[in-house]
Amino acid sequence: MHALIVVAHPDPASLTHAIAAQVAQGVAASSPQHSFEIADLAAEAFDPRFTQADVALHLQTAAPSPDVAAEHARIDRADALALVYPVHWWSFPGLLKGWIDRVFTNGWAYDAGPDGKLVKKLERLQVHLIASGGADMRTYARHGYFGAMKTQIDHGIFGYCGARVATSELLVASDAGFPASHLDTAHAIGKRVFALPQ
Repeated sequence: MHALIVVAHPDPASLTHAIAAQVAQGVAASSPQHSFEIADLAAEAFDPRFTQADVALHLQTAAPSPDVAAEHARIDRADALALVYPVHWWSFPGLLKGWIDRVFTNGWAYDAGPDGKLVKKLERLQVHLIASGGADMRTYARHGYFGAMKTQIDHGIFGYCGARVATSELLVASDAGFPASHLDTAHAIGKRVFALPQ
């Protein structure tokens, strides 16, 4: 089994990168048959801008650009997808949102037919979301931010494509044992990525 771990943070020394590394180590520790790949969107200089070429792909009048086709191939090789990211304005950072916008395309992640019927094409994919935020959980709860994130991301993106969100974790700076506890949680998530029901 193979996991694709996508990390969206420009600083390789960030807690986000450390969390992604612990997810990877957990996957590796779970079984010698399990493998992982880390997709560092910032280091790879992924372009998040949605251009006319992306519009043409959405309308299915053009083939995917090489960078989008490469991301499709990476996800196609994976049995599980883990997204590790800091919360920016109560959602994904722009780099990761642009990756979703450009990669989870009509005709590949889903088919939106002219008759209005939706075909979900990523039902085989298991998704693990690991977000780190600076506000405390009371702030997220009081304003409904975490619920809104789950609606937008878990249901609105992955549910729309048929992918099953197996983990949706929000790690905040007010957690007991921060930051070491976040690394422990990430390692535990990695260890159970392929232990969860497929």
